[in-house]
Amino acid sequence: MLYNLLYPLADDFQVFNLFKYLTFRTGGAVLTALIVAFVIGPGLIQWLRKWQKQGQPIRTDGPESHLLTKKGTPTMGGFLILIALVVATLLWADLRSHYVWIVLMVTLGYGLLGFLDDFLKVSKKNTKGLPGKLKLAGQVAIALVAAWWVYAIQREPLAGAVAVPFLKSMLLQLGWFFVPFAVFVIIGASNAVNLTDGLDGLAIVPVMIAAGVFALISYLVGHAVFANYLQIHYVPGSGELAVFCGALVGAGLGFLWFNAPPAMVFMGDTGSLSMGGALGAVSVVTKHELVLAIVGGLFVLETVSVIVQVASFKLTGKRVFRMAPLHHHFEKKGWAEPTVVIRFWIIAGILALVGLSTLKLR
Repeated sequence: MLYNLLYPLADDFQVFNLFKYLTFRTGGAVLTALIVAFVIGPGLIQWLRKWQKQGQPIRTDGPESHLLTKKGTPTMGGFLILIALVVATLLWADLRSHYVWIVLMVTLGYGLLGFLDDFLKVSKKNTKGLPGKLKLAGQVAIALVAAWWVYAIQREPLAGAVAVPFLKSMLLQLGWFFVPFAVFVIIGASNAVNLTDGLDGLAIVPVMIAAGVFALISYLVGHAVFANYLQIHYVPGSGELAVFCGALVGAGLGFLWFNAPPAMVFMGDTGSLSMGGALGAVSVVTKHELVLAIVGGLFVLETVSVIVQVASFKLTGKRVFRMAPLHHHFEKKGWAEPTVVIRFWIIAGILALVGLSTLKLR
């Protein structure tokens, strides 16, 4: 909004020329989202606590300590992230960009699904929430619209193609099959983050790390000179997503202030589904879907641990892990919650560096 209103005045007021630069607007989005989160956070958390009273229902089959340490903590803190993220994005992004609206649509659509899930859990005072088939149907519908929109506006040879990390010129031409592939990426990222969100601060920091990486990727992929130098595929207009990713980093930092152990609020599915969906959508636009699997490798590990646990138990009657997702396994082994969280952050940081290396190692 600020770009669209103020940059046209740059000829008369030189200071407005700053809005031409993505780096300036991305920094502005980070600070704006952070400030918005700090300002609205206390009031929002107080309202959630008053409304929910008993807080988020805690799984009885989870770690026993959670029944004591997590009881009474309100959920739906994802509202804090979404408000800060959307306000900052609308203020600092070029609102003529289709890509900005595609990613916002996925983020808010998945946030709505998450809200419905959280609302049912709180109102019914159990952990079931929205029926799985209905939730999946909603995720597919939203992702399908986004994937088809991206497919329709991108030009050859990028339309319907997937880039391969470490290979400078290779594009896998999927044609119309790109749409279901993109749907799978968005849904997979959304649910992977959702599975990771189980301890105070565990999910939000890896989300911020991934968002920071994709802010850089979006900037480079959307800049013809840098894309040519790094021999990555140039996606015109995708640079605006750097502003969105910057806003996600700022909103995440603001949320972490209140989610740091012991958490004052949980993000709930309102936050986890929307943040994962956002990362998936950004990766689809920038043609770095496979890199997301590296950068978000922690989310992949958590998801795989659940798949392995369920498959093993159904086939053999035995469990591979003491509890799934993976972070609960280490809790069961006696690791303190902060130990699990910080070590998982370190893993997320290492995987982010590996993902970034794909930009140069070609």
